Amino acid sequence: MQTELDAIVVGSGPNGLAAAIMLAQNGYSVRLYEAKSTVGGGMRTAELTLPGFKHDICSAIHPMGLGSPFFRTLPLEQYGLEWVHPTVPLAHPFDDGTAAVLDRSIELTAQTLGQDARAYRRLVNYTVNHWEQITYEVLGPLRFPHHPIELSLFGLQALRSAGNLARWTFKGEKARGFFAGLASHSVLPLESLVSGSFGLVFAAVGHTVGWPFPRGGAQSLANALASYFQSLGGEIILDTPVESIEQLPPARVYLFDVSPRQLVKIADKRLPEVYKNRLMNFRHGAGVFKLDWALREAIPWQAEACKGAGTLHLGGTLGEIALSERAVHKNKTVERPYVLLAQHSSFDSSRAPEGKHTGWAYCHVPNGSTEDMTDRIENQVERFAPGFKEIILARHAMNTTDYHAYNANYIGGDIVGGIQDIFQLFTRPKIQMRPYTTATKGIYLCSASTPPGGGVHGMCGYFAARGAMYDLRGGRRS
Repeated sequence: MQTELDAIVVGSGPNGLAAAIMLAQNGYSVRLYEAKSTVGGGMRTAELTLPGFKHDICSAIHPMGLGSPFFRTLPLEQYGLEWVHPTVPLAHPFDDGTAAVLDRSIELTAQTLGQDARAYRRLVNYTVNHWEQITYEVLGPLRFPHHPIELSLFGLQALRSAGNLARWTFKGEKARGFFAGLASHSVLPLESLVSGSFGLVFAAVGHTVGWPFPRGGAQSLANALASYFQSLGGEIILDTPVESIEQLPPARVYLFDVSPRQLVKIADKRLPEVYKNRLMNFRHGAGVFKLDWALREAIPWQAEACKGAGTLHLGGTLGEIALSERAVHKNKTVERPYVLLAQHSSFDSSRAPEGKHTGWAYCHVPNGSTEDMTDRIENQVERFAPGFKEIILARHAMNTTDYHAYNANYIGGDIVGGIQDIFQLFTRPKIQMRPYTTATKGIYLCSASTPPGGGVHGMCGYFAARGAMYDLRGGRRS
């Protein structure tokens, strides 16, 4: 009779599930514990507004889910996952009634940028053409790269601030604003070093795999990962919050898909004081304020191109978006925040009753802010879609406090696992060669607070599991 498991994983977000799958694939006995009644972490879907309207609670569009070097090796379609590709991944509307569009085609994208078409092609061509090599290097910890030339040439642009990269590359406000919208996924001021890398990466993934989402909601991706894990012999225990490592059964290794602060609380007596202090000094970034809408009809965008986009960036110019993101990091908000919006039901009829639609949107706010941003977000939508407010049937709001209550990893509403600036992008949660290991043998951190950071890609869990397997084999590589 087995008395000790090989591995226990705590937390069933994309990284916890990835770690559990990686270990199970390699023949280890794995049990996963989840505090909630369903798996998923940030990948959950619920009827938040009215019956029949399905809304994603956190993650909603998953370019990295399909583009993940690990997830794309898994047979998730056999476990119910179906990717939905909107007509175009992204649209960025402007006040003159036009919009820039991120199309799978670089050429079609460039055509929407007017005088900067050629400059856009020059900016993204290298990254897109070498994406297979670059993606594995970018979505991982600091290490000697497998493709050093490709990574170095990418880094010459990627290390720059988004603001400077946009101004030096483009002449027109539309191209600059379009790139600023992409780069603001960094949740950094656009003056920050490395913020430009996010713009390049999100453009490249749009051109290579698109910005799809799972049919039926983000929960479908979580369920597929969980089902595949169980098919490998893995065990999932739901409705079991883990407050202390002492409540867990014996295991050779423990992997935690939790924030650094939670790890300190859970493994308190097993971690040295110096290490715990470093974890407590881990810096969290901006939070989010999110709205979900039940809509009488599709959003009446002024720009025709916006109707075929799964995702929209609402913020207009580089100057306006930069002001919004800069204010957040000074613990302020602006009247016209940068808004990310998704319109799933235009491409997935299972999201709303026949003839009706859903809307999903959020803006960045200071960490821990409880300021109500409802009117400001809806004003931004109305700005580019006159008549939007008249089609709202119901709305559901979540501030930073709500997000922290929903998922203990989201400290102060920070949904990306910690600020992703140049000092904490690859050195999270602290500077060390193996960032997933802790100061105690057998205990690992595998959350978004480790490299490569936030996003539904599972690579934090994948690399943490590789480290755990190295130790399970007694320091021998497979």
